[in-house]
This record gives sequence, C-alpha cells and structure tokens, in this order.
Amino acid sequence: MDKQHLLFATNNANKVAELKNIISDQYIIVSLKEAGIVDDIPEPYPTIEENAQHKANFIFEKYGLDCFSEDTGLIVPALNGAPGVHSARYAGPEANADDNLKKIMIELKDKAPCPAYFKTVIAYKLIATGHNMIHPHSDTSRHCLRIE
Repeated sequence: MDKQHLLFATNNANKVAELKNIISDQYIIVSLKEAGIVDDIPEPYPTIEENAQHKANFIFEKYGLDCFSEDTGLIVPALNGAPGVHSARYAGPEANADDNLKKIMIELKDKAPCPAYFKTVIAYKLIATGHNMIHPHSDTSRHCLRIE
C-alpha cells in the first residue's frame, strides 16, 4: 500500500521532524523546503485558529496543493492568555525560545506558580473537499511555571 504524501505548510524543521517521527508509518510528510517552496508565510491574525487557517489557504491558493498547517501558542492564564499567538516572537522579532521564556518569567515574578498550557490548531485544505479545520487541541495537563 502506497503512503499518502502530505505537504506540511511550515518552515519549522523541528516541527517537520517531530511529525515525521510520529506518523511516518502512515504518511510521507513533505516540508515546504522539500517541495521547493521558499515562501515565508505571514501570520497576520490575532488568533491561533486564524493563523493556522491562513497558512493552509496561502499554500493552497498560491500553488494549488493539498496541504495542512498548524499554529501553536503557549497560554498563561495569569498573563491574560499571553503570549498566545505571539509565543514565537514574545520577546521581540529576533528573540529565541530562551528569550521568550525569560520574558515570561520576569512577568510572572510576583505571581505564585501558575498553570500554563499549549494550544495547537491544525488546518488543512484539500482540492477534493475544500477547506476543513480540525478543532483546536489544548494540552490539558496544566504545567506550573516557576521561577528558579
């Protein structure tokens, strides 16, 4: 039985590798780079859902390819849901994950250890069926953020 190829609309090599590891027995995951697509897909929307949908629509409309995308954000209720959709750039456009975590920890400095969780939305666009979106998945195991 031939495996189905799925184009993953992301430039994040770590996400591609992680997904390939999880479902390689069922699907062949193709990254944008592997497909020869060099676009840096913008994430202009205020919600994780809209950005996931936008990325799938962007590739589908520009290249006419079936694809799926995802958007993930860290939700810290004590910070009114921040960093949320801004998780990757929370400490600034050139920040890395360590910088983002440091900013969160500074903002939580005077707060008790508090729960935080990741929210992920997966969207896909298929020629045969039009656009469909898988409902958001939130990691329900709330992890406490502590300053150490």
